[in-house]
Amino acid sequence: MELLLGVARLGSLGRAARELGISQPAASSRIRSMERQLGVALVDRSPRGSRLTEAGALVTDWARRVVEAAEAFDAGAQALRGRRDSRLRVAASMTIAEYLLPGWLIALHGQRPGTAVSLLAGNSAAVAQRLLSGEADLGFVEGLAVPDGLDGVVIGHDRLVVVAARSHPWARRRRPVDARELAEASLILREKGSGTRQVLDAALAGYGGLADPLLELASTTAVKAAAVSGAGPSVLSELAVGEELASRRLVEVPVEGVRLSRDLRAVWPTGPRPTGPARDLLGLTRPAPEKG
Repeated sequence: MELLLGVARLGSLGRAARELGISQPAASSRIRSMERQLGVALVDRSPRGSRLTEAGALVTDWARRVVEAAEAFDAGAQALRGRRDSRLRVAASMTIAEYLLPGWLIALHGQRPGTAVSLLAGNSAAVAQRLLSGEADLGFVEGLAVPDGLDGVVIGHDRLVVVAARSHPWARRRRPVDARELAEASLILREKGSGTRQVLDAALAGYGGLADPLLELASTTAVKAAAVSGAGPSVLSELAVGEELASRRLVEVPVEGVRLSRDLRAVWPTGPRPTGPARDLLGLTRPAPEKG
């Protein structure tokens, strides 16, 4: 249709083809194809140039309205994409929010400096709720499975470790803590709904479940501080206690008979995979495949 409008305006199929960046044979082929589809001749060709037939002039008027509508549609779609790409709302569980997301968001800013990012941190259950309520575009959780109502992809793995202050008896024991002993101990723990708590509850379900916590705290930082003070042992992500283990403020306590590992996942509401900035952030969380 744009080619036909060009012929009407310029009086030449060749000039119309050059304006659209196509060859004259390609332009002739397109006009013939349109004539076959409509069943009428649209352009008279002669050595002096090209002119529209009576039917061609009528079709050109209709085509102009269609092209203008298509251009308006395209402009509106670009505006929507621009508004979508101008912000990204991320919800992440505490460990990922504190220890992994900062690096990913710095890399995203390098790719999309014009995108404003907001981060909501909470436990895995809160992340799922924010996605389902439309408060977030992309989420990150730690746990055993994708929460109901969401799709997701594994982006990494994490190990939970039992830790205690150097002054605690567990830090000096010669044999590992077994699963039943861990289940019966009074631990400093994250709250229910956190990915750490979900994994620990599942791992110790066959041993009567967790005893009542010594302390139940809503942030990894608070749990670490309580453990460092010597209040009691705790179970935390290996990602979260690297500095404390290196400085010996906390000691890893060997454990046997229980598997304390979990997947790290990117999640989004069930349906199409994320687009725009959310898609780009998702790409940054996953290592590029090695070249053979």
